[in-house]
Amino acid sequence: MKLYTYWRSTTSYRIRIALNLKGVGYEPIPVNLVAGEQRAEDYAALNPARGVPTLVLDDGRVLTQSMAILEWLDRSYPEPALLPDDPFERAEVQAAALGLATDVHPVNNLRVVQKLKAMGHTQDETVAWMNEWMEQGFAAFASLIRPETPFCFGDTPGLADLCLVPQLYNAHRWGADLTAFPRLTEIEARCLALPAFAEARPEAQPDAT
Repeated sequence: MKLYTYWRSTTSYRIRIALNLKGVGYEPIPVNLVAGEQRAEDYAALNPARGVPTLVLDDGRVLTQSMAILEWLDRSYPEPALLPDDPFERAEVQAAALGLATDVHPVNNLRVVQKLKAMGHTQDETVAWMNEWMEQGFAAFASLIRPETPFCFGDTPGLADLCLVPQLYNAHRWGADLTAFPRLTEIEARCLALPAFAEARPEAQPDAT
């Protein structure tokens, strides 16, 4: 498999963790979002949304959108499972994960921040924008997860943890106030102690600068 990725992309980070957890080998192919490589026509032919991640399977089929890729991975490589079997518990985990993936991440996306700057907002204003949405999202997320389990919903990391850790990476990067979320940072530390998470960290990627 080939994973088109960017070292600081939180969506790519999710997929790297999942591939590592499931022991699925892949070839990382960096796409420099800051340099605009995602807008090249040959890449747009793979991913019309001109983003990352893009996963090219061994048979040449292409998957885009991180949450869809995670669903495919969990069905194709069921162990360890990212979601529980019970329908209600499964929906609970998805609700927490999607809160970060669909409510928080999109408004903090590079293209959104670049648009804000193009509209005349300063760097400080765009950082304040990102931190406000992250802090609101973390508050909601913290209320949805289990209060005492080692990871978000149990004894092993799952879909919610895969969305949380990359978003916390962004939060640390931009100086979000995380003092109200000690449980989230404790889960983060527990996750990053695992090789699957540690090896997926942005700083560990070949295109890290």
